Amino acid sequence: MHPENKPYKSNKMSQVSDRLNALAASETLAMSQKSAELKAQGFDVINLSVGEPDFNTPDHIKEAAKKAIEANFSFYSPVPGYPALRNAIVAKLKNENGLTYDASQIVCSNGAKQSVCNTILCIINKGDEVIVPAPYWVSYVEMVKLAEGKNVIVTAGIEQDFKITPAQLEAAITPKTKALILCSPSNPTGSVYTKEELKGLADVLAKYPSIIVLADEIYEHINYIGKHESIAQFDNIRDRVVIINGVSKGYAMTGWRLGWIAAPKWIAAACNKLQGQYTSGPSSITQKAAEAAYTGDQQCVADMCAAFKRRKDLIVKLAREIPGFKVNEPSGAFYIFPDCSYYIGKSFNGKEITNSADLAMYLLETSYVACVGGVAFGAPSCIRMSYATSDENIVKAMDRLKEALAKLV
Repeated sequence: MHPENKPYKSNKMSQVSDRLNALAASETLAMSQKSAELKAQGFDVINLSVGEPDFNTPDHIKEAAKKAIEANFSFYSPVPGYPALRNAIVAKLKNENGLTYDASQIVCSNGAKQSVCNTILCIINKGDEVIVPAPYWVSYVEMVKLAEGKNVIVTAGIEQDFKITPAQLEAAITPKTKALILCSPSNPTGSVYTKEELKGLADVLAKYPSIIVLADEIYEHINYIGKHESIAQFDNIRDRVVIINGVSKGYAMTGWRLGWIAAPKWIAAACNKLQGQYTSGPSSITQKAAEAAYTGDQQCVADMCAAFKRRKDLIVKLAREIPGFKVNEPSGAFYIFPDCSYYIGKSFNGKEITNSADLAMYLLETSYVACVGGVAFGAPSCIRMSYATSDENIVKAMDRLKEALAKLV
């Protein structure tokens, strides 16, 4: 057979782009999948790995979606979302946060994850540096890689409540710094920056007018210390802040997929242009549901937050009773992030625990409790546990963890 006529043998791995090969798989989704597989096999798995409320979407929001279907909201929406939804977000920002925007500065997307990625892809060039405080949400660093930027990790340990200081921020800034990603309330730690702490960071950033701040505020409504504070409130950096938010966490709407940015007009226009080429506008029905979430009764938000606070108090108390765990007091979100250094280096049946990813896998296989190792969050000695589950599951899970950890020597 002539060489040119030989059958082509595909090497699938070689067909994947370098861009994709550079990305890590989502550790949170992977652990959730592993726990689901064990559950399907009949094991009694308690899943503390998932980052979503366990509540159902409030009824008045579901009713709005049903009405939208009946009213034939079944056609393409404008790329950045319906004007009614964007205006509802503008009103929310004014009423809840004291911030003034107009609808042209709001771009709605298929979840806050897309909103973060849109922004990064629109502002980061190859080689640009992005400051990412650690512990960080797993996808930030991967999105920066996707944009061919360079992650500059600034580590804040449990001794400083997992929050970076102005001095740490300033030390990380170079002429190549293009952005800072700040998440408050934080996934994975539950830490919340106070107004004074944010002002300290803003005063540093004010000296560097080319740096853009991505303020991920998706957990805004799950806050146990009072009013949410946004870094966008400070006039000296206001024109360089992109607020990222959405309905997933505060309104128990994770599967609806609706996030948004409130941004300087040039960034909003850029995200609109980008989104117009690869997803267009988010679900028309979801948009009408989200509009009802923002314009309707907010008691559902307060009720869910109160339940999360009760669970937080319970899980923190029980986790602090586990020998070797160091547990801070989360001020928001629905995670605890204990430092488990005490168990790193220990082993069970000859298998050594080398980091928190190993520890999380050991706990899943031994106690059937799913957590997520902190390696993926830039904190290899910590593990993330979500308390978006029942009080009963929390008590049972902590008992199982205590028993499993006692076997490590």
